[in-house]
Amino acid sequence: MYDKKKLDELQNSLETWEETSLKKALSSLPERTDEFITTSSEPINRLYTPLDVADMDYTSDLGLPGEYPFTRGVHPTLHRSKLWTMRMFAGFGTAEETNARFKYLLDQGQTGLSIAFDLATLMGYDTDQPEALGEFGKCGVAVSSLRDMEILLDDIPLDKVSTSMTINSPAAIIWAMYIAAAENKGVPADQLRGTLQNDILKEFIAQKEYIFPPEPSMRLVVDTMEFGAKNVPQWNTISISGYHIREAGSTAAQELAFTLDDGLEYVRWGIARGMDVDDFAPRLSFFFNAHNDFFEEIAKYRAARRIWAREMRETFKAKNPRSWLLRFHTQTAGVSLTAQQPENNVVRVAIQALAAVLGGTQSLHTNSLDEALALPSEHAVTIALRTQQIIAEESGVTNTVDPLGGSFFVEAMTNRIEQQAYDYFRRVEELGGVIPAIEKGFFQSEISDAAYRYQREIDEGIRKIVGVNAYAEKKPLTISILEMDPQGYNRQVKRLEELRRTRDNGRVGQTLDRLRIAMEGTENTMPYIMEAVHSYATLGEIIQVMKEVFGVYEEPTMI
Repeated sequence: MYDKKKLDELQNSLETWEETSLKKALSSLPERTDEFITTSSEPINRLYTPLDVADMDYTSDLGLPGEYPFTRGVHPTLHRSKLWTMRMFAGFGTAEETNARFKYLLDQGQTGLSIAFDLATLMGYDTDQPEALGEFGKCGVAVSSLRDMEILLDDIPLDKVSTSMTINSPAAIIWAMYIAAAENKGVPADQLRGTLQNDILKEFIAQKEYIFPPEPSMRLVVDTMEFGAKNVPQWNTISISGYHIREAGSTAAQELAFTLDDGLEYVRWGIARGMDVDDFAPRLSFFFNAHNDFFEEIAKYRAARRIWAREMRETFKAKNPRSWLLRFHTQTAGVSLTAQQPENNVVRVAIQALAAVLGGTQSLHTNSLDEALALPSEHAVTIALRTQQIIAEESGVTNTVDPLGGSFFVEAMTNRIEQQAYDYFRRVEELGGVIPAIEKGFFQSEISDAAYRYQREIDEGIRKIVGVNAYAEKKPLTISILEMDPQGYNRQVKRLEELRRTRDNGRVGQTLDRLRIAMEGTENTMPYIMEAVHSYATLGEIIQVMKEVFGVYEEPTMI
């Protein structure tokens, strides 16, 4: 893209600048530190010029917005035409409490739902099972049956609002409950829009909320992909998630590489099922973290689009341009929030959200200032939503597409993160692929090493965290904390007891038997899960049948 003669002239000018202007400036005003690094501990040069991107080809490396390789965005006009979906992650206590929060957020201008489930639900337990004791409603809403889902979605226009659900091991069951609740309200499945996280590989790598071994877990994921392509065509059946990988302590490059490698593995499994790549790839979506390092995050998103487009077109021979598109949701970095001086988190979240928008996100959740202490209060979640609205309406950053495209710094960092991702792809391939690499502890070890390095930099003062190891104060907290209904657990248990007493238990048993037979064979399990859910079989009952057929996974000890 650059003339060689001009680059040689620039090199000479740069060397002269270093020996004159720079040297003089440093003699009177030395730089602040011996080492400038990103959040991922990558070194940052003092200055970036065309010399740092000398080999860049505009057409093949950047292109135009909405055109291959989509480095500059998946839409030609991006946020000039349509703002990102403002999708605040919400859920706590009972279905009634969370339903009220959903309605409040929609009234405040939120444009999509995002459901957080409690730990018992995430692990496939009913609220009243002994294993679930003490976890009711603490990190999300409790959903043990279709009855709970119906209450959760009461008076929500499911034919108009798109919904994201952060659920993985029991994803097929919870999705079936959502579809069934919609059908019971007269909304057919083909009108539903939303996203199911359903990223089980990430659970084995980082979050550890797995139930079944990898192979049957992947079968369930592919079942949802196949069922969705045929019956729920507007739904993204997997949201391939780097968010939790980053929250576990990975670098930006590790988040990108491990997430995309997981995505490519889902594509391989879909093709192995006999599906055409263009039948399901357009409904794959991604979920990334927005951490503190503004430019590193923007570069990460740009590199992600370019890699995915190339791999889908060149490696998997996808013909449909929509299969080449990496569409993603972003959430600001929960791990970056501090319990100390929690008001500072508003600033952190604003910077992270701005990076996501400039990086071209299609959907965004902004964390609340109090999330290092408790689930968000109504006041805190309103500030978080207003942060997005101010960026959208007042900052001016939505007026042009990819405003940082062409920045020597951003382009050089995009190239570096891309190269690091491909280095990881090669290492995973040498280990035999994603699942063998998981079983060997490769991903877990890489993330652990990165997390340790980051914490050591904080402990040694190399990395400053305002309010923690810099500008700390000893003042008592003054913010109010959300309190859940103390009677919510008892109401939830009574609802389950009534459900089991009044439903047609003979029908429940028959649907579970048919599900068991399907799981023991090779049929797609989703129609049988739908049948069990419609009979009001509970989450725990369905999961128990699956455990008996598939077994339960225990992570091998890593030495």
